[in-house]
Amino acid sequence: MHFSTISLIGLGYIGLPTAAVLASRMGNVVGVDVNKDVVESITNGNVKTLEPGLAELLAQVSGSALRAVMQPEAADAFIIAVPTPITDDHKPDISYVRSAALSLAPVLRTGNLIILESTSPVGTTEQMAQWLAEARPDLSFPQQAGDEADVQIAYCPERILPGKMLEELVHNDRIVGGLTRTASDMAAALYRLFVEGEIHITSVRTAELCKLAENSFRDVNIAYANELSMICDKLDIDVEELIRLANHHPRVNILQPGCGVGGHCIPVDPWFIVDSAPEEARLIRTAREVNDSKPLWVVEKIKRAIAAYLQKHPEKRIQDITVACYGISYKEGTTDLRNSPAVEIVQSLGTVGCQLVVIDPNISANSSFSSSEDLEKVKKWIVSSGIDNIPIDIQCQLMARNNIRSKE
Repeated sequence: MHFSTISLIGLGYIGLPTAAVLASRMGNVVGVDVNKDVVESITNGNVKTLEPGLAELLAQVSGSALRAVMQPEAADAFIIAVPTPITDDHKPDISYVRSAALSLAPVLRTGNLIILESTSPVGTTEQMAQWLAEARPDLSFPQQAGDEADVQIAYCPERILPGKMLEELVHNDRIVGGLTRTASDMAAALYRLFVEGEIHITSVRTAELCKLAENSFRDVNIAYANELSMICDKLDIDVEELIRLANHHPRVNILQPGCGVGGHCIPVDPWFIVDSAPEEARLIRTAREVNDSKPLWVVEKIKRAIAAYLQKHPEKRIQDITVACYGISYKEGTTDLRNSPAVEIVQSLGTVGCQLVVIDPNISANSSFSSSEDLEKVKKWIVSSGIDNIPIDIQCQLMARNNIRSKE
């Protein structure tokens, strides 16, 4: 099965490295994004990213094997990698998927393959097929003509880790679920262009739920560690020592607690399951509530540390105290601020009345490659230089664990 041109719809955290890897293997890849700045930075070869190897790879392929445009063009296959956030009341928002599908509908032709990679609620791929059928009644789709459809549609979730994206795009296994067997075979053939891991074929709904189940599993395990840290704090027990000792059991592997859960997947994906099966997803819902509550718990712990410091230093007022928060992204080695619990913590501390500084080696107040909306919430407290000259009274290590200590 031959693909002469492949188009990536959405050049964000997932779409851009995928487009770059594809372009390096086959050439003639077209990336589409509605953000003019993104398109221009790729075209000009000046993409700013901390992802190891990505800038170098883009420099090799941009303008030749990879072109960036703002409107979809005709291609043999389309991969959609756009955001699927949740609303304030934890409902899935698949409007970006709909917009992406409808944007490429005018350029579809017989023989095309469309792959949805965006993490999605169960049933989204079928819904997308219906939108496309309504937009292009002159073409047939899997729900109408099965294996004989003019346009085939499949789902394949991404499962790559920031910091190892280029490595995992190639070496990770992939799960492919087509609306037909033909769609599955076509999608598997496409991924074999660059994937060296195994490709597992299943039903489209199983593929959709698999990514959600993976991240919900991780969320539940993190929630256990976070809840355990709060229990240990109440009982005056060192949680790190407890976990270290418990993990000597041959069948126990408790994770390390943190200040919450961040990123674009784990804090979001479990809610897709809860929305689809609210009565059944009781444990998954509870885990989400535990992890969502952890930043507020950390804030209260910092407030207690401030109160204790003031009691020990009665000559000082709260506005005389400087609290330093180390780490603002959702994990080490990334500029990604999406759903970062540290952002929530810093915002809350900003109303306490103390002096506040935020220190992160990868992020500055004018970072052009961080999540701009989240950066705006905290940038007035970010300090990039002169840190050694700032007298710090209370240190809060937000990145790894809830390590809060006062300077004596």
